[in-house]
Amino acid sequence: MTKDPRDWRRPDRVIGYGRQTIGAADVDAVTRVLQSGWLTQGPSVRGFEADLEAATGAEHAVAVSNGTAALHLALLSLDIGPGSRVVTSANTFLASATAALMCGAEAEFVDVDPVDGNLDPAALEARLASGEPVDAVVAVHFAGSACDLARLLLLKQRFGFALVVDACHALGGTTDLGGEALRVGELRGVDAVTLSFHPVKHITTGEGGALLLSDDERAERARRLREHGLVRGSDRKPFAASASTPPWFAPVDELGFNYRLSDLQATLGSSQLSRLDEFVAARRKLAARYDAELTGCLTPAPSPGHAYHLYVVRVSADERDELMAWLRAGGIATQLHYYPVPLQPLFANRPGAPAEPELAFPHAVEHARTAISLPIYPSLEAEDLERVLAAFGEWSS
Repeated sequence: MTKDPRDWRRPDRVIGYGRQTIGAADVDAVTRVLQSGWLTQGPSVRGFEADLEAATGAEHAVAVSNGTAALHLALLSLDIGPGSRVVTSANTFLASATAALMCGAEAEFVDVDPVDGNLDPAALEARLASGEPVDAVVAVHFAGSACDLARLLLLKQRFGFALVVDACHALGGTTDLGGEALRVGELRGVDAVTLSFHPVKHITTGEGGALLLSDDERAERARRLREHGLVRGSDRKPFAASASTPPWFAPVDELGFNYRLSDLQATLGSSQLSRLDEFVAARRKLAARYDAELTGCLTPAPSPGHAYHLYVVRVSADERDELMAWLRAGGIATQLHYYPVPLQPLFANRPGAPAEPELAFPHAVEHARTAISLPIYPSLEAEDLERVLAAFGEWSS
């Protein structure tokens, strides 16, 4: 018998804000790989990359171990290093900024649009016009809602920075550019796009990520760097006395990393990717129900291209933490996305950081004080959705 959703408190049945959706086809695909003899990086990785290229419109997909690795390699492929300056959104996951530090570069932040939480192009323009030159901008499609790509590309043309789009929230969504809906991998002036396949994302490989590029040489370099920098197929000779190049010889010219994805993970990714449209449609259906029912808080502006990795509502700052605790006590787990990165000690204590970061990024701070990410994922059961709605109805009454 279905439990009455008005009695929504079920601390024994906790609903997370996000989770993976694994089906029998996924299990079968991974089982076949376990029986194939290939476990680490092999033919399934290249197959997954080809599937990503077809799904996103990218010329090159480079599969890596996680989304942070994708961001790191994106910046390295653009020659970001010591002395470089990278600007990103104050409202994002740490990796959008720490990837710059991993390259030896400096990370800076600009405030966000108070409505959608994305990087504010006007704030970016003010920074570009008044400060030191910027080498790269990492723009984030926050929650699955595309940033203002048209304005960012105009700023890129004017100021000459490299543009990386952190689309870890946006696989399966679209970006409007001049009235045309572009998939996240159709770069059109964007230098690189990064993806994440963490279990709460649109598809999962357990852990994993990918870098999307259009430039052949950058893609080849990224593939080398994900595998320790090894140059496969070199015609160089290993020793002065060598008459030829043996097949085992792979020279290393620059520092690389172990950012490889395994065949196990890649096969799961390909299986999941075949249902991407289904997953995104399910998220949009859940979002539409939230839009219709949640009248006691500020909901995201509907967008036809929104991929709804997150469904973020805004409530009074005075009651936000109390509401989250109240929901958790009843078995509904929510989350904050995100605490402003420039307020983190790692960045707030760096030379040149704003003396009062809360005043420097007021919209990101207000977002962090009022935002709640609600449960949204394809396998969210109807009964659990009703519990969330009943809880909000009770809170608002």
